[in-house]
Amino acid sequence: MKDLKIVFMGTPDFAVATLKTLVENNFNIVAVITAPDKPAGRGRKLNESAVKKYAVSQDLRVFQPTNLKNIEFIDTLKAVNANLQVVVAFRMLPKVVWQMPKYGTFNLHASLLPNYRGAAPINWAIINGETETGVSTFFIDEKIDTGNLILQESTTINPSETAGSLHDKLMALGSALVLKTVTNLKNESVKTIPQDDNFDVKTAYKLNRDNCKINWQDGIDKIYNHIRGLSPYPAAWCTLTNNEDVLDVKIYKAEKETENHNLEVGTIVTSKKELKVAVTSGFIIIKEIKLPGKRNMDIKSLLNGYSFNENAKML
Repeated sequence: MKDLKIVFMGTPDFAVATLKTLVENNFNIVAVITAPDKPAGRGRKLNESAVKKYAVSQDLRVFQPTNLKNIEFIDTLKAVNANLQVVVAFRMLPKVVWQMPKYGTFNLHASLLPNYRGAAPINWAIINGETETGVSTFFIDEKIDTGNLILQESTTINPSETAGSLHDKLMALGSALVLKTVTNLKNESVKTIPQDDNFDVKTAYKLNRDNCKINWQDGIDKIYNHIRGLSPYPAAWCTLTNNEDVLDVKIYKAEKETENHNLEVGTIVTSKKELKVAVTSGFIIIKEIKLPGKRNMDIKSLLNGYSFNENAKML
């Protein structure tokens, strides 16, 4: 049985669940590496990462390097004398860091690798209409998300699932998988397999303004998946034209309605309680939207204070 001394690396809430699980199961966390504090809000007050906040609450040693190749940081990391590194939602590590511990460095990734390697696996699984995804642990190597697989756990994606709800589901599933992985390492019962690249591997591209824009010419299912796959963050967007207004709006919540009609794609249809956008073979019913400079609101609230003319369109 191995005596593990673990360095944990992570930054957002997604990583906190795993760190918390390791702490509560009495694993020896000798240090936590997380992102530097960042100015946030109007007062530009320094904001600590979710991982740092939890680590400090548990009296864990915290390092926040700006440069992972910095000699002083490397020497500090060596001095901690860890023999295993666990990475969850962190940045790419230089070889000098991931090669350091005796038992290696493994990462938790929110997909069933080799599919959805990259920055946004949760979003793209939904955007692409998948009905199943999961989490994987693997040993880090020189490329991104390509190392030998340790363990995987799958889960279903519900038809109305959003990126937010799937995030929370995979966060819990992932923390349990990391616990199992670390336990197996401790008990010297880990077996790994190479990732299979002998089929069309889907990629989780970094999200940007272009690939978050709604294309109303797409099929109804594709548009619906696009909206829920980007909700609540960073949110799907499009341009609303209404009288003199030309506004970029974000859509957080929608439903779909299959129906034959003769309306031009993008045409807006409203009633006192509903806003629908005409698409091929039906309508996207918008349930929650955000106008520039406003908070996001349900459609009933929007329609109480904003009126649409008969030529209003979503572009």
